[in-house]
Amino acid sequence: MIKYIKNILAALVVTASLFSCEQERLDPVLTTAEGGGTLNEYMAYTIESTDPSGSNVTGRVVFYKTTLDQTLVQVSLDSPEFSALYDSTDPFEIVYPSAIMGGAVGTEITTMMTLYDVKIFAEQFDEDDTQLDTDDYDRDGDTEEYLPLLNFYAEFEENKFYVIDEAGFYEGISEMDSHINIYDVDGTTIIASGDLGLNAEPVESN
Repeated sequence: MIKYIKNILAALVVTASLFSCEQERLDPVLTTAEGGGTLNEYMAYTIESTDPSGSNVTGRVVFYKTTLDQTLVQVSLDSPEFSALYDSTDPFEIVYPSAIMGGAVGTEITTMMTLYDVKIFAEQFDEDDTQLDTDDYDRDGDTEEYLPLLNFYAEFEENKFYVIDEAGFYEGISEMDSHINIYDVDGTTIIASGDLGLNAEPVESN
């Protein structure tokens, strides 16, 4: 029982440390956690747009191995169109379903794993102190503040990481005949995809 409780505590420490990590969103997140060890095993694959003249969504999917033999999945997406979507959508609640599919990109027969939905987020990174936010650009109701400057990005909506508890899953990724799909808000139109495992070499790994 004591060993079991220690394992739970170690998992919580690792997860808490990952959430507090501040790094570029498309880069692997490596954190040393007291009692939890170091997450130093990961592999990243590219996600390419299938609609470059439209939504133009690109990004990465990164798989991490934890010290508890779990696999964490992180998806980070970007698009030059996110700002335009924000301007034309109110409320700004845009989510893209995601899934790992069997076979290479273009083979859409078997769903191996349904991941979390990926949501577009708006984050203020600075402000323009030469003008006021008279049109309430950030939609917070304050039109007397300086104009906020927003950054747009997309990550899993429910949790920063999708957790796979299957032991040994991480070791099998390189031999997995699969790809990842990102779907439009309709849940069926593929707007981005990327080969995984047998079908592609990781763009980065450790």
